[in-house]
Amino acid sequence: MLVGVALFSLGLHGLLAKAHLLHKVLGLNVMASGTFMVFIGAGARVPGVAPDPVPQAMVLTGIVVAVCTAAYALALTRRIRDVTGRTTLPGEHDTPPPPHRAARDY
Repeated sequence: MLVGVALFSLGLHGLLAKAHLLHKVLGLNVMASGTFMVFIGAGARVPGVAPDPVPQAMVLTGIVVAVCTAAYALALTRRIRDVTGRTTLPGEHDTPPPPHRAARDY
């Protein structure tokens, strides 16, 4: 359980502290892994008692959701890069990106 909390904390730090969008996607995936570790720890087997299938089912569902979320986030990151030419979020002191040119301007 402690490893899951540590992974979740590291992922949250990566999600909030980094400006690069790929770092944010990686932080989101690390957070998901930490959540899975907590669920696996919560569903630990006790000798002589049948294991609870609910945490296992939630982890499997969470893996599917995490993969879909990562794919969607990567697609959005690529779209942001195609439109703005950058893969970082704008900060307070950044220069604005160049204006978007329409296809007919080429």
